[in-house]
Amino acid sequence: MRRLLALPLLFTLIGASLPPARPPQRIVSLNLCADQYLLALADRSQIAALTQFARDPEMSAAAVAARGVPFTRGSAEDVLALRPDLVIAAPFRRRTTMAQLRGRDIATLDLEPAANYAEIVEQVRAVAKAVGHPARGEALIARMNAALRRVSRDAGKGAIAAYYQRRGFLTGTGTLIDDLMRRVGLRNLAARLHKPPLARVGLEEMARARPDYLIVETGSEQVSDLGTELLQHPLLRSIHRLRLPQSWTVCGGPAYVKAAQALAAQLHP
Repeated sequence: MRRLLALPLLFTLIGASLPPARPPQRIVSLNLCADQYLLALADRSQIAALTQFARDPEMSAAAVAARGVPFTRGSAEDVLALRPDLVIAAPFRRRTTMAQLRGRDIATLDLEPAANYAEIVEQVRAVAKAVGHPARGEALIARMNAALRRVSRDAGKGAIAAYYQRRGFLTGTGTLIDDLMRRVGLRNLAARLHKPPLARVGLEEMARARPDYLIVETGSEQVSDLGTELLQHPLLRSIHRLRLPQSWTVCGGPAYVKAAQALAAQLHP
């Protein structure tokens, strides 16, 4: 959910000069977001392993689809034991793992978190091409585009919304959440307050700002610790809430469409 400065889609072959001529047959994901792209675009038989979080419904929008698919904790030893011909990872993570794979004929695709829908489309195409199914990528993009055309861009009517998380963290502009807000006609409180992509905002400051909506994670009504208790403070009770599962916004991908649909539906009950 943090805005990164760029979205490089790097396809390289460790220890060789050209990517494999045929589609990869043993793909390993070291990226939670890549898990979801693979489940949507690759044959199940092509997936050698997903991340350990792929089956977690709190983290993954494709947790149900990931059931029964092997997973890896991401160490170099674990990855090598899977004999992959393609590894999809995040360039800012697993650096130790990827360094230990150098000198081997293993293709890699690096994905950084998408910060808007255009970057999601770019990633769908990159993953679809890498796994050997570009037509599936175009079909998925067409379905997403068609669904988003039915989402009203005026649903929010310019109202101010704050994506307020446990422990008082506010999500700022240049993020996937900010892109979702604008898609349904909401304005991000973080922009009015001149906050960075992720900022700590106390209860008093939030109450004084008086946004029209708080966007919160589904299930935040259940107080489980001090972080969730803050969201139930009396100072915030008068602010109307819109709810989204965390798994729909922690990554880009097809779940972006579900999130946009859900926001628009809650703005037009």
